[in-house]
Amino acid sequence: MTTYSANDLDSDWEFKIVRANARVFRKSSTLNRLLQEEAQSGWTMVEKFDDQRIRFKRPRQARLNDANLPPGVDPYRVHYGMSPLAFILLIVAVVLGLTQGIAALIDHLF
Repeated sequence: MTTYSANDLDSDWEFKIVRANARVFRKSSTLNRLLQEEAQSGWTMVEKFDDQRIRFKRPRQARLNDANLPPGVDPYRVHYGMSPLAFILLIVAVVLGLTQGIAALIDHLF
């Protein structure tokens, strides 16, 4: 992991990490879309930890432009893609569906 330099800390930067539920940042098109979206509010990529986590920084003074961002742009979003709750509900639904399907198949066979 890249460490914060003295210049980063002394120059009044803000930092954030954007996370995804799946390894979506392995696709360059998805990564580029994320970088473009974050650039709208002044964020630049510092480091890609892995295919699910990206660290960004921006000057603290960029906050002054937050009120002028297009509707729907959240300069402090830290999650990309489906919300964690929706992702968990989807997994539970798939597991329950598979369980019922397997149970029905076993019941039909015996």
